[in-house]
Amino acid sequence: MKAIVYNGPRDVSVKNVTDAKIEKPTDSLVRITTTNICGSDLHMYEGRTSMETGRVFGHENLGEVIEVGAGVDRVKVGDRVCLPFNIGCGFCENCEKGLTGFCLTANPGSAGAAYGFADMGPYQGGQAELLRVPYADFNCLVLPEDAQEREDDYVMLSDIFPTGWHATELAGLLPGESIAIYGAGPVGLMAAHSAMIKGASQVFVVDNHPDRLKLAAQMGATPINSLGKDAVDQILNLTHGKGTDRGCECVGYQCCDRHGYEANHLTMNNLVASTKATGGIGVVGVFVPEDPGAKNDLAKQGKMAFDLGS
Repeated sequence: MKAIVYNGPRDVSVKNVTDAKIEKPTDSLVRITTTNICGSDLHMYEGRTSMETGRVFGHENLGEVIEVGAGVDRVKVGDRVCLPFNIGCGFCENCEKGLTGFCLTANPGSAGAAYGFADMGPYQGGQAELLRVPYADFNCLVLPEDAQEREDDYVMLSDIFPTGWHATELAGLLPGESIAIYGAGPVGLMAAHSAMIKGASQVFVVDNHPDRLKLAAQMGATPINSLGKDAVDQILNLTHGKGTDRGCECVGYQCCDRHGYEANHLTMNNLVASTKATGGIGVVGVFVPEDPGAKNDLAKQGKMAFDLGS
């Protein structure tokens, strides 16, 4: 089958690789019809993770089931399915609590597994013609009859929309509360959209790209351009010095200051500073165990200068 293969930093190519296949009775085999490029794929593409060469990218996947293992009961051949990026077993302690992003079974020795992702297990990604889906009855979201005509909508359920929603869940957002969202990329915009669905009274979106902030404003959010005045000061001024009830980090470890220099601690510290002392924060931006391409030793070890005293 053809697949997008990681050859090294800034080097990917379409190659012929061994076909994905059923390996366990609980697997299904999916013919991929739609797959997205995620911002976190770029971390790996740029050599900023421990991603191994020869791996296939792709964790935002949708397609048609073409084969199922003998132990698969719910999912059928011919089903159109969306595949959430985080692989769960469905029966470990964390999965039973609904914490499927921290499955204790799918990636032994760690908490959490994913398709085609650094440090998230051996699973190949779905930027390919075929994808093996483990624990298929648990991990395949079977789509309704309009799946083919609405693929571009349903594929959003593989990662980007639920990740934005989850950011507001982690923050504990309640109707009528205010929230600041750091990052106006796809995840940040989905977090803003989710906050509005939940009835937030005020939604601030922080970024330094005017085109992204324009989209946030079109959604009804208050754009905060961090290239101008300090983002925290802007939010405090707009909340009468109180800060927001909730906050979300939707950027990750490659965030940059207003001069364009990477500062992996910046959004986290700003998030805390612009949120009320009794508020809640949700972090869905990617922070990796190690960053070999970082400019300083602390960041290379996957650590940051976090202001605990704030």
